[in-house]
Amino acid sequence: MILTICPNPSIDCTIELDSLNVGMLNRIDNKLETYSGKALNVAIGVARLNEKCYTTGFMFDNHKSLFEQVLDREGVNHNFVYNKGNARTNYKIIDKRSMLTEINDRGEQVTLAKQVELLDKIENLSQESEIAVISGSLPKGVNSEFYGQMVERIPSHVKVVVDAEKDNMLSAMAKRQIFMVKPNLKELERLFDTSVNTTKDIVYLGNKLIGMGVQNVLVSMGTDGAIFNDGKNTYYCKSASVAVNSAVGAGDSMVAAACVGFTRGLPVQEVLKMAVAAGTAAVTTSGTNLFYYDKYQEIYSKITVEKMI
Repeated sequence: MILTICPNPSIDCTIELDSLNVGMLNRIDNKLETYSGKALNVAIGVARLNEKCYTTGFMFDNHKSLFEQVLDREGVNHNFVYNKGNARTNYKIIDKRSMLTEINDRGEQVTLAKQVELLDKIENLSQESEIAVISGSLPKGVNSEFYGQMVERIPSHVKVVVDAEKDNMLSAMAKRQIFMVKPNLKELERLFDTSVNTTKDIVYLGNKLIGMGVQNVLVSMGTDGAIFNDGKNTYYCKSASVAVNSAVGAGDSMVAAACVGFTRGLPVQEVLKMAVAAGTAAVTTSGTNLFYYDKYQEIYSKITVEKMI
């Protein structure tokens, strides 16, 4: 079983405009609301690839039924720690040039007692898991040390996957060996306070992460595909050429597919191919909708993996 842990669920409001004019009146062409959060997206992606998944994390009373309906429809089991108030709303503004502007809320305050409750729940739920995925931001009242506290409560036999911003990721890495991290290019730059201009830069920084104790590094590169480093070899997989509707959720789809591949005991080349197929399929859907299985299969049959080093 794959467990996903979502500390900060969100209502994602995707707004499509002809163009974004700052300081002027803008008229909406299309608007779509989805009930998600990075680790919830991963759970849905796992379910769409026909693997068993459980999800937990913080949830907020005023919107809990909307999130739970989505998860129930996708066949994802859930067991949350409930808090008073509203889930945060994130705005994704997309113009006709496919330029994305994001405005993310931080969410309601979460008390120390609720944090302890979630840590206990993680320890309990992860006992029967093969992989535990922790991804996304943290709500108000929860600092980056909480990432480290979460991974400490996961049994040593469980593979831990982290997809998070710099401070949260470093907090997790300080507490135990992380099985896989999945930074995108911007996150990789922020993680090491440097710029990434070439594939050699990506390989170099991936090796640095391996040297810091990470077992596997999956770097997403948008329409250029992804690079995977397992500490022994580095592989590259280019995305298929598709019409891009929205890149939101593509990284979560990649994490979901990679975890499914690892759960099935597949070689890393196959894991990378699955991840790129899922991420590419996700960009063909609107808003924060994830990939559909038929599109995933279509893209999977078209892409190949090559060894870099």
